[in-house]
Amino acid sequence: MRTIVSLLALALALVLSGCNTVRGVGQDLQKAGEKIEDAAKKK
Repeated sequence: MRTIVSLLALALALVLSGCNTVRGVGQDLQKAGEKIEDAAKKK
């Protein structure tokens, strides 16, 4: 259990450091949502 928590914390740190800010996270989520919408429209 301790290992899983450590790995999740590390993954979260990497994701947040990649975006640098909360605004960056929001923009990334928005882009992901747009891609999902585009994929849904194509089907």
